[in-house]
Amino acid sequence: MSLRDSRGVAASTNNRLSLDRYEKALGLLNSYFNDPLAAIDEALADDPEFILGHCFRAGLLTTTTDKAAEPMLRASVVAGEALSAKANDRERKHLAAARAWLDGDFSRASVLYGNIVVDYPRDILALQVAHIGDFFLGQSSQLRDRVARAVFEWDETVPGYGYVLGMHAFGLEEMGDYDRAEERGRRALELNPRDPWAVHAVAHVMEMEGRLADGVQWLTRRTNDWAPDNGFAFHNWWHLALYHLDLDQHDRVLELYDTAIRPKRSELPLEMLDATALLWRLHLRGVDVGDRWTELADAWEKRVEDAYYAFNDMHAMMSFVASGREAAARWLLDILVRRLDHAGTNAMMTRDIGLPVCRAIHAFGRGNYRMVVEELMPLRPIAHRFGGSHAQRDVLSLTLVEAAMRVKDARLGRALASERTELKPSSPFNWILTARARELANDADGAAAARIKADACREKGRRAA
Repeated sequence: MSLRDSRGVAASTNNRLSLDRYEKALGLLNSYFNDPLAAIDEALADDPEFILGHCFRAGLLTTTTDKAAEPMLRASVVAGEALSAKANDRERKHLAAARAWLDGDFSRASVLYGNIVVDYPRDILALQVAHIGDFFLGQSSQLRDRVARAVFEWDETVPGYGYVLGMHAFGLEEMGDYDRAEERGRRALELNPRDPWAVHAVAHVMEMEGRLADGVQWLTRRTNDWAPDNGFAFHNWWHLALYHLDLDQHDRVLELYDTAIRPKRSELPLEMLDATALLWRLHLRGVDVGDRWTELADAWEKRVEDAYYAFNDMHAMMSFVASGREAAARWLLDILVRRLDHAGTNAMMTRDIGLPVCRAIHAFGRGNYRMVVEELMPLRPIAHRFGGSHAQRDVLSLTLVEAAMRVKDARLGRALASERTELKPSSPFNWILTARARELANDADGAAAARIKADACREKGRRAA
């Protein structure tokens, strides 16, 4: 006998308590609230042969991008495989996908989790793990399309439908379909106001469209829905900080850094990423951040040997450069070069994107801005290959345009600034870049006009926010 979960998907267990505990853990994973790992561990402690519990635990651990989680992932995969003779088809497919991730084939793992969703469209565990895997791999179209393949089997009567809409909203946003993304994200929140991923999807829309005041209001008015006891809150706080950064409200940015983005000295890579990226943006602007880089670089230095995920390595390099740790920077570069001979998805990401990006950031720290331009320009069409969102990868464009300004390349600076203002004409910072580029080209009138634009955008955003 086997039971079915609340969405009608079969599990190879007749233990109702175990399945109920799985449902509880799944709800926590979908919403990022509290501790889903502890919740599933409770089920497995009482029922170690609960195969779906091992599948859940393995899927959750693939989403950490953390080498330190690998022993736990291995234990879950091995425990599940030992029970595979009792598993159903879906569970065996989960274990195969987790095994691929464990073996370093992140791309194949994402495909396998996605294939589960084709066969079992209401398997929201497989859908969410595949969705996050697509994010880590920079597969924007899959962020949208993989969810779209499943959504036909969902409606408001199926538990978790709002989470599916929230995932679809993010995929639509990453593909530039901003109107539909916002509509779908808002619909998800009508069904479940406490869906931080849907909140995040709409925040991304507002970031990409340069709707600074809307973004500030969107996140601050809904804080109680997404912030308390939520493992994803640091990222939504980061989005709020980006709006304030564009408005030149640096004190507010640092306040958010200290109280919400980096309130404690966490060594979890996902939490360190946003903190690092925010400080690097301030570093590019010449803003004094005090000693904040020190503890962050300490945390990254402990992980240099891991070299587990190329997107993380870029942020580690930022911390080393900004804190003046030349030895750590060179150590990381050496490790990345050695990694090129390895198999697996991360070696590919390192070869194509990670290593040249880290070389560029290292060059920026040494004042070799021409090298920064030479390294980053060819990466622009392919930078998505090492993961992250458009908003996160914008740090590469910001580094590139700042390098162009510092090397006094007036034509490139003007072209890059123009590109940014065309995409987001409401951004004060983009108009400041335009003004700097015009000054490099000895266009005093153009620079003055751009600064007037910047002031107007800044004032409008501040008043509305």
